[in-house]
Amino acid sequence: MSTGQQDWLINPCVQPATIDSGQNRLILSNGLISRCFVTTPNFTTINYSNLVTESSLLRGIKPEATLVVDGQQYAVGGLLGQPDYAYLDPEWIEDLTNDPSTFQFQQYRVNPINTYYPWMQRRHATSTRYPPSGIRLSVDFLAPAKVSAHTSTSVIEPANLQVTIHYDLYQGIPVLAKWIEVNNLGRCEVQLEALSSEILAINEQEKHRLHIESDYAFSQMKTTQWGPDVDYKTQTDYHYQMLLLMTSTYPLGPGVILEPGQTFASFRTFELLHDSDDRERKGLARRKMYRTIAPQVTENPIFMHVRQSNPEAVRLAIDQCASVGFEMVIMTFGSGFNIESEDPDYIAQMKRLADYAHSKGVEIGGYTLMCASRGISPEFNCIDPETRAPGSRFGQSACLASKWTDGYFRRVLNFMDATGMDIIETDGPYHGDVCASKNHIYHHGLEDSQLRQWQACVDFYHQCQQRGIYINSPDHYYLNGSNKCGMGYRETNFSLPRERQILIARQNIYDATYEKTPSMGWMFVPLVEYHGGGEAATFEPLHQHLADYEWHLAQNFGSGVIACYRGPRLYDTEETKAVVKKWVGFYKRYRTLLESDLIHIRRPDGGSIDCMLHVNPVELSPDLTGDTSASQPDSVDTAVGLAMLYNPVRQPQRIRLNLPLYYTGLSKTTWIRRGRGLDMKEGEPACYTIDRDYNVQIEIEMAARSIDYLVVEAD
Repeated sequence: MSTGQQDWLINPCVQPATIDSGQNRLILSNGLISRCFVTTPNFTTINYSNLVTESSLLRGIKPEATLVVDGQQYAVGGLLGQPDYAYLDPEWIEDLTNDPSTFQFQQYRVNPINTYYPWMQRRHATSTRYPPSGIRLSVDFLAPAKVSAHTSTSVIEPANLQVTIHYDLYQGIPVLAKWIEVNNLGRCEVQLEALSSEILAINEQEKHRLHIESDYAFSQMKTTQWGPDVDYKTQTDYHYQMLLLMTSTYPLGPGVILEPGQTFASFRTFELLHDSDDRERKGLARRKMYRTIAPQVTENPIFMHVRQSNPEAVRLAIDQCASVGFEMVIMTFGSGFNIESEDPDYIAQMKRLADYAHSKGVEIGGYTLMCASRGISPEFNCIDPETRAPGSRFGQSACLASKWTDGYFRRVLNFMDATGMDIIETDGPYHGDVCASKNHIYHHGLEDSQLRQWQACVDFYHQCQQRGIYINSPDHYYLNGSNKCGMGYRETNFSLPRERQILIARQNIYDATYEKTPSMGWMFVPLVEYHGGGEAATFEPLHQHLADYEWHLAQNFGSGVIACYRGPRLYDTEETKAVVKKWVGFYKRYRTLLESDLIHIRRPDGGSIDCMLHVNPVELSPDLTGDTSASQPDSVDTAVGLAMLYNPVRQPQRIRLNLPLYYTGLSKTTWIRRGRGLDMKEGEPACYTIDRDYNVQIEIEMAARSIDYLVVEAD
């Protein structure tokens, strides 16, 4: 690991992404990673390196992509003749040969990265540049002139196709994105039956330091496949089954038919090269990737789920939100809110509510059941390929590639435009159903049904982002414009007795924030009964269960994770109101810190103090790394860390806390002040010396069932 002053996770790496050419080489580099290609006798990757660890991922050369067109498989680029796939000796490169049956390199172009979807910052969010800084290398390939068929002596002519491979390298993060366009330049239609956009022969050491994901992600859909490499004949596995060949591919299809002149664009594969095996550091790298390439995920409005959509109930929710500092009202599922309505009177009523909310400084919107668990009619439902009858994984689902979606999306967007509402909460965005219908207008059969439904969903999300609409989604659409999905959410957990649901929710936050920033996930607070559980599980009347209610507030706001407070009101007495305002005020005071990365220190176990540390390193010059002679800081602007401490036990607890401060950017000394969460009183700061492992040791004594916090300050 680098020292703090050189670490890209602490101080931004300002080296731009560049491409160097010469001597049959193209090298993409940003100071953190590099990818090197040769252009003759054909185009291929010959090195892919992590510049921080000074190690190469590759042990062999593979095609840049493969595709199946009209039943025939083709490789794109690549070279033949590597004598051993245990490693790639640079001296072998000159002796490798071209395979004339593959798509052949034509030319390349260099441009800046452009946007993948529209987004303009509308709410409080991490200050960032969008599109992110970086460089795009676009490489054109033409189909081979002719290919001998494998099953006969005849010769087949492949379609006149052009393949363009795009490599996007970002500044400041060790991430490269890759995607493919296939252009039909011929006079006949062709079917693109299958496509693999990335094929990497990875060595044993680097496999676990390579994170791959794509924007073709929904309902745990996996485009990343690890399989055996038949070329690797010197591996230790007797049956050659070591999983060291990474392929990024469509699980089904794409199956599209390309008419003459049409171009197909694949999903994007994002490749993050880790420089450590440490779980926390890997998580920090992934979170920084999201903040860079999908900055809308850093928007984190404070919202309430109101259970009734009639004007009186919504106005009460708006008034209460405005009075305690909440920023958004969502008319939740079961509220009666109808975002698909075309009734002019209903739309006018909702517009009046939106105008009223905006006059109070509150955003507003509501829920829609998009397609999951929603049968429309046999004509428009997904058709199960086995039964040939309507059916899907959730019983009945509308096919998003049927004519029904034209009306659905039009109704929803017209409603949002007419009312001026600000948020849409989609339940059941496209979740991966296939459809065997041959009568739906936007897919021709089973083969392209998954792709076309996903495309309809992300196009809708893009239109929402273009309007500045915040998107709550129960699925992983971050890389296509959604703002938030669940943070370890399990519905039935919120029917447990309050004390159990509170601690389990804090465990869920602790675990999920290894991979998500706090702003990327929502939690839940059942102010009224939810999935059963009776009085023991609910919080109404709020003033009678105020201590438990405060724990939910404290752990949600203290972790920077916004929860769905589901009920008719946020407070029922002035005392309850004061508690809600207290934690909202705490969150807003330290908002920048609380929405920053979490360092995981002690997981909640119900038996002792647990702790999470927020870090937001400032770009420090050498004289700002800590000095014991410095005066005491007194401004929230100097805070670079905030540790939340929870004692859920009914007895006082005492521990010696090892507080890791490496990711604050501090290295010598720090000032730490302690706050009492239940009364928000902060003591005088004390100066601590940071040891050579970047830790400080603090004696912590906490009262029974108490919440404290530590503010770590730079001079």
